[in-house]
This record gives sequence, C-alpha cells and structure tokens, in this order.
Amino acid sequence: MSAETVNNGVLAFATPEATGRPLRQCSVSISSPSYAAVSPRAFASLVAVTGALVATLAAGRASAAPATSAPPSPAPPAATSAINPVQDPWQGLNRRLFSFSQGVDSAVVAPVVHGYMRITPRPVRNGISNALDNLDEPRVAVNDILQGHPVQAGHTTARFAINSTAGVLGLFDVAGRGGILHHDSDFGQTLGRYGLVPGPYLFVPLAGPTNFRDGLGRIVDTFLDPVGLLAGGITTTFGASRTALGAVDTRLAVDDQMRALKQDAADPYATLRSAYSQQRAFLVQQSTGQAADLPDLADIPPAPDEQHATAPAKPTAPGSTSEER
Repeated sequence: MSAETVNNGVLAFATPEATGRPLRQCSVSISSPSYAAVSPRAFASLVAVTGALVATLAAGRASAAPATSAPPSPAPPAATSAINPVQDPWQGLNRRLFSFSQGVDSAVVAPVVHGYMRITPRPVRNGISNALDNLDEPRVAVNDILQGHPVQAGHTTARFAINSTAGVLGLFDVAGRGGILHHDSDFGQTLGRYGLVPGPYLFVPLAGPTNFRDGLGRIVDTFLDPVGLLAGGITTTFGASRTALGAVDTRLAVDDQMRALKQDAADPYATLRSAYSQQRAFLVQQSTGQAADLPDLADIPPAPDEQHATAPAKPTAPGSTSEER
C-alpha cells in the first residue's frame, strides 16, 4: 500500500487520503489484527450488540439536543478537534512503549521490509497492495451501512465486485480507473460518527497508536470483517498470509515517513501522536459529511510537549488514488 490512510496495521502516521486507499492504523512493527473464526451464532449476537450500541449512541445524541427553534451551530472543522490537547494520562508509559517499538522496528521490521522491496518488483508489490485493499472492502461496506451511508456502501460493494472479477481477485484496481474510488471506513469512525469521544491516547506495542474509542473499534472490526469470518482465523494459511503481507505492505508504504520521524523529528512521540489524532478527527468528520482539509502541523499552535514536533503531510482531496508505491 502507499502512504495513506490510517486503517488496521502498522507504522503509519501518514494521512488517510494520500492515495485513496486505507492505511491500516499506525504502529511500529509488522503486526495487524487477526481475523478470528466465529460461529454463526456468535456473529449474530455480535451484530445485534453492535446494532444496539449504535442505536443507543444515536438516541442519546438526539435526546441531548436542545429543543429550540434556533438553527444549530455549524460543526467545527476537523482540524479543530485535532489541535485540541490530546488526553494522554499515561504519557510516561506510552513513551517507553514507543521507544521499545522504535527499537524493534529499526532492528527487525525495517530490514525485512527493505529486503522485500529489493526482491519484489514494483508491479508485483502494487498488485499485492491492490488485492489487500480489495479484501478490506466488505468491512468498509459494513461500516458504511452502520454510519447510515447506503450510497457509499453501494459504491464499495461495486468496487469489490468489479475488482474481484475484472480486476483478477483485486490485483488490478479496475473500478478505480472507472471512477469508483476507494474510501475508508472503520468501526472507530462509526462510533465517532454517533458522538463517542476518543478517550485517552494509548500506544500499544505491535499495534501502534490508538485511543479508547479506536481500540474498541479495531476489536469490533475484527469480528465484523466478512472476509475474515468466511476465510477463517490467523491460524489458517489464508489468514496468516493476509496478516503478514498486510503488515509488510503497510510498513513499506510509510517507509519515508518513518525515516523522517526517526531522523528529523525533535520529539518523534509527540509528532506521531499529533498526526494520529488529526487523522482520526478527520475520518470522523468525514463520516458526518463535514470534513475539511487537515492543516499542516506547522500552522497549528502546538501543545506544551509538542513544541518541537515536525508536521506530517497534508492529505489530498478525498477519493484520490495512486498506482505507484
């Protein structure tokens, strides 16, 4: 994959819209969520609980609205949420875990990824990235429906059908070339769509930066992923291959950003935290139809411990794509 959005995987602080494909979350090692096999009864129960949770959040938000004839105030742009101080009550522990993960990345992950890049031709890498993106489309469609976006869900379903057939199991993005562009959608974004706040920031070894809301979203996405449910868990050959290739592919996509984070950022931890928080705020605003372009961090008044943090790249317009990786 190219350096774009933030979805579930590794080592990324790039923005989600750089190429129109999902970024599998930020992390510092080659790890992405497993796709556990779930019985039909358990899956049905999970869907029921998920529906109830979304309905409850929507009802609570509606009941909290004041009964007045005055028009509602316009929502603030995505950047406003991103520059508010991030809740980081466990910063000391988070920084230690971040440093540990950076060491693992330098010693193990980066050499593996660079070796993969040297021995694998670019067209092959592009095809693998396209296929991995295609496998994520059903999960995106599920979250589109939960967020109340049936048109987007239809586009996502069409992409999956076209690329799985004419695109040879997703190796070629035929739908994208025809104007049906990719967008990302996950359950953390869905929860934010209905008003759940991010909660405390966390850095999880082998999983990367997250917060309470998005961490819960990652877990739910694991069980809501139709491809993972049908193909089996990480113990299957398919599940293990998907996990390993997705981790390497995502880390390769952000290799330049990781090098800049390690070499140029005065405070890599604060830089990654700011970039991740902006990215997630942007995705939540996108799900409400109120997204605005993210500003460069250089234009944002930094928090006290972010005075020397460097800025991530500004995202391109939603729906942009790139074939080069």
